[in-house]
Amino acid sequence: MKVYRRLIAYVRPFRWFVIPFSFFTILAVIFSVFQFALIIPLLNVLFSPDAGPASTTAPVFSLSTGFFRDIFYYEVHRLRSINPAYALYFITGIIVCAVLLTNLFRYLAQRTLIKARTLLVKRIREAIFEKINHLHMGFFTKEHKGDLISRMNSDVFEIESVFGNSLEVMFKEPSMIIGYFVALFAISTQLTLFTLIIIPLSALGIATVQKKLKRDAKDAQASIGRLLTIMDETLTGMRIIRAFNATGFTLKKFSRENDFYRNASLQGFKRREMAPAFSEAAGVLVVAGILLYGGSLILQRGQGAAGIQASEFIAFIAIFSQVLRPAKAMVVAGANIQRGRGAGERILEIIDKPIEIKDKEDASDIRSFNDTIEFRHVDFAYNESPVLQDISFTIPKGKTIALIGSSGVGKSTIADLIPRFYDVKGGAILIDGTDIRDCKMESLRQLMSFVTQETFLFNDTIFNNIALGKPDATEAEVMAAAKIANAHDFIMQTENGYQTITGDRGIRLSGGQRQRLCIARAVLKNPSILILDEATSALDTESERLVQDALGKLMQGRTTLVIAHRLSTIREADEIIVLHDGRIIERGHHNELVEIDDGVYRRLTEMQQTA
Repeated sequence: MKVYRRLIAYVRPFRWFVIPFSFFTILAVIFSVFQFALIIPLLNVLFSPDAGPASTTAPVFSLSTGFFRDIFYYEVHRLRSINPAYALYFITGIIVCAVLLTNLFRYLAQRTLIKARTLLVKRIREAIFEKINHLHMGFFTKEHKGDLISRMNSDVFEIESVFGNSLEVMFKEPSMIIGYFVALFAISTQLTLFTLIIIPLSALGIATVQKKLKRDAKDAQASIGRLLTIMDETLTGMRIIRAFNATGFTLKKFSRENDFYRNASLQGFKRREMAPAFSEAAGVLVVAGILLYGGSLILQRGQGAAGIQASEFIAFIAIFSQVLRPAKAMVVAGANIQRGRGAGERILEIIDKPIEIKDKEDASDIRSFNDTIEFRHVDFAYNESPVLQDISFTIPKGKTIALIGSSGVGKSTIADLIPRFYDVKGGAILIDGTDIRDCKMESLRQLMSFVTQETFLFNDTIFNNIALGKPDATEAEVMAAAKIANAHDFIMQTENGYQTITGDRGIRLSGGQRQRLCIARAVLKNPSILILDEATSALDTESERLVQDALGKLMQGRTTLVIAHRLSTIREADEIIVLHDGRIIERGHHNELVEIDDGVYRRLTEMQQTA
């Protein structure tokens, strides 16, 4: 129950729903028990007019159950003495009122519970989403996107369902059972004790069945995550799948995972449904025992021995049949709780993930960039695998520094370290002499804009995609940024101009158009520091020319870090740094580096010139 205690804490303060839920539930229980207790006087009026207590004088008022019982029987006796049909109408009217009040208070209790359930889902989903947005970038290289979506949706809905059932199990159903047993003891202590001996025996078999439900549920929920991942990859990579005739492979992969999910769900379903079936069978056996034992008590009464009336016995059976309903509900809820524990643990796995990169308690805002960005003996590793070793260089304000080297040497890692997507393992990165770990990340990233090879646009309007870093931007500001990025003309040619929807990841636009929108986004933010990571490598010649021209306008007067394979884009950089195996092996201006005999940069230049 530790998992549920932690999750239920998300609906604090509890008083806003526990108090009204408890109040309405108690009233529903009282009127529910009362309506069945009225069966005894009803049967007596119909079949045994002389049975039951006969009060000929009105009782004195007092706040006690005895007063209400006596005044009831006084009215029944008074009406019966006038006309038995009047007593029948009186009792029937009270039963109808009791049923209506029972359902009214049950509805009010459920409405209160629904408010708590929806609040629980809202807060848990927000907690997961917030945690995901604060986890370091390395987390997303290990986790499947589909699995994260599954935890935020199907797992949370599972908890919502279990939460509602659990609250009823903890309060409503036990209250109903207690109320019914109070009425049963009032009718016959002997018969009620007999049922209390038999009922616990059925619980032993049910408990055994429920133990394996948690594992089955956890397997099923994990499988849903894998299915969502396969679907996402298939929809995203449909062009590649068809180009390589990989449709059959994808279908088999999906079918295998779908079969696994079906089998896991089937096992859980079999065990989950076994519990209420066992409970139902046990309930029938208990009722059969009551019929035999209760029938013998009626026969004893007929022979002059102490026993119960036939009307009392029928009322006992009717009330006991209602005990079976909440008892069965508790059994089903117990099975659901085991199933929900798996979903709860998957949710808490995300919520409990430590935030490895966060602001220090005494971190300060960095208001502006005035002098230099300095890498001072920086080391970095992914999972103990060294990527950068003893990297030291300086980027003066207003200058352009370029990084080149073969794939995997750590160029993009350097770019990711500046905004603290990752933290260095050794050394330090300083802006104007201050370690960036001493600055608040939000203020640090506010100084920067990024244009990367992987263009990402939201499925939203062109206007909103450009205004991502400045939500309060005016239409004139967005248009001005688009013109600098050479994007205004093609935007105006689209169906709705700046209000055109770009599609999923900008699929309705060409690669060059997407890239120019990303540049416009960076222009609008007006950053002091600009990071360009292979911003033109995936473009055709014409698109590259337009994008390169836009980048040139964007870079004017800004401090820029450029990562590029095409050396033609970095010839004019103030300094070029050549990386190899995570170390700096050459650095200087283009003209200086091409003069180094057997130099890496010179070799790369010659290779691209002959290509």
